[in-house]
Amino acid sequence: MSGNARAVVLFGGFAAVLGAAFYPIYFRPLLNTEEYRQGQKVNRTGMNQEEIQPGGMKVWSDPFNRK
Repeated sequence: MSGNARAVVLFGGFAAVLGAAFYPIYFRPLLNTEEYRQGQKVNRTGMNQEEIQPGGMKVWSDPFNRK
């Protein structure tokens, strides 16, 4: 295998590993917003946001609420 081909394989492998690592962290939540929205509803039930938030800070909002 020549030097250039080895560099291409090495760079391609690195890019594939990076893509595989970022998919579940970044891209999957962007593509499946309804699933994550339902999860947040379940996790936040029974919480009084005003009691938890420090004084003067904005109360939580839906992170998936698109404007």
